[in-house]
Amino acid sequence: MSLSAIKTDNSYTAEGVLMNIPRANILGVGVSSLDIPAAVSAIEQWISRRERHYVCITSVHGIIESQYDASLRRIHNNAGMVTADGMPLVWVSRLMGFHRTNRVYGPDLMLAACERAQQRGFSHFFYGGGPGVPQRLIERLSKLYPSLRVAGSYSPPFRPLTPEEDRQVVEQINSSGADLVWVGLSTPKQERWMAAHVEKLNAPVLVGVGAAFDFNAGLKRQAPRWMRKAGLEWTFRLATEPRRLWYRYLKSNPTFLFLIGMQLLGLKNYRLTQT
Repeated sequence: MSLSAIKTDNSYTAEGVLMNIPRANILGVGVSSLDIPAAVSAIEQWISRRERHYVCITSVHGIIESQYDASLRRIHNNAGMVTADGMPLVWVSRLMGFHRTNRVYGPDLMLAACERAQQRGFSHFFYGGGPGVPQRLIERLSKLYPSLRVAGSYSPPFRPLTPEEDRQVVEQINSSGADLVWVGLSTPKQERWMAAHVEKLNAPVLVGVGAAFDFNAGLKRQAPRWMRKAGLEWTFRLATEPRRLWYRYLKSNPTFLFLIGMQLLGLKNYRLTQT
């Protein structure tokens, strides 16, 4: 099934209520044209309506991984929204005519959503991070947002869960009464987990935020804001975690530049497919 990619800014009514979210076709992945306030509004509406959705916060790495894995590409295109986590996706989206696109950075989205959620009384479950990380994250968020409702947390082992362990996790999240599940795993693990669990969980919204657990818990340093705005965050992260990230950036960045150049020049076409 083809997923439409409307190039007009018609995603808002006169009252500012989010009605639909246009997507830019970036190498066959639909990247949502919105900013953090619009993303938070969408999450709020989904929770209020009890609509089940998951949110992929993707970067060049996620787009390139989707080139090699059709199932991962479908997972992105079936998401409620796919936000531009890096400036290259923002720039490409705007070149394609999606002028409302701004960076929706995982750590910032988490903070903005927590602020809105404490006003609405929504509760959170934190799934992911290493041992002790969710608890550290909850402590810091609770200081920022004293009325934050925390339903629970779980730090999964660094191995696939057994079917019985997975069933127990689902029961734990469902019994917690959470409205919003934050998923702090790496890409593409977190996208696969959300797609596999969105229909099993009572929580309407799952958001994959990756390293936001470590950043907002104060366990990892973030790049200076000027580097983030200039699209240079990857250089900062590479310098701080070279062993883990060197191959990702060596593979993803040049491949993205080549393929997006081919697409923008009309030399290669991509379809947005959900099935």
